Amino acid sequence: MSLKDRVQILDKTVLADDWAVLTKYTVRYTRRDGSSQTLPRETYDRGNGATILPYDPDRGTVLLGRQFRLTAYLNGHDDLLIEAAAGLLDQADPVTRIKAETEEELGLRLTEVRQIWDAFMSPGSVTERLFFFVGRYSAADRVSQGGGLEEEGEEIDVLELPIAEALDMVDRGAIRDGKTIMLLQYAALHLFKR
Repeated sequence: MSLKDRVQILDKTVLADDWAVLTKYTVRYTRRDGSSQTLPRETYDRGNGATILPYDPDRGTVLLGRQFRLTAYLNGHDDLLIEAAAGLLDQADPVTRIKAETEEELGLRLTEVRQIWDAFMSPGSVTERLFFFVGRYSAADRVSQGGGLEEEGEEIDVLELPIAEALDMVDRGAIRDGKTIMLLQYAALHLFKR
């Protein structure tokens, strides 16, 4: 039995539609044993996104950004958040969007990027599907200082780190962003010689 046969939307109410859409649902869900259950749920929809880890295997480095994130601050993180470049798709395909984000945030114009997977990052309430990329870079790919777009409220410090230092920062809790930790672990396993 597919989920289409097991899920029935009974009610849908938009609670907020500003930065993103917050919707309250009432869902009837048919369990494996055939019984049904009515579930109240709220979803936060801000669209799908893409993220990338630029890496230089010859020098053993990766590029990350550091910026203010209100949600991390409100949850007790009293510092800028270190993270992989990322952005919403905004109706673009993931490859086109991640190339643009890489240039805006990190100042790199990459010609080739490779998608490694996609994942739902917080499926208990957030609808976002995030497409993960890696892309090899060199000094020749630098076209600007990066830093993001001021009109989007971005003020990003570009960090070029040795992969070993970035992984150590994860261990010490200096890097706490989930998508970034996933990309760094992938890099350690697949992109850099051990």
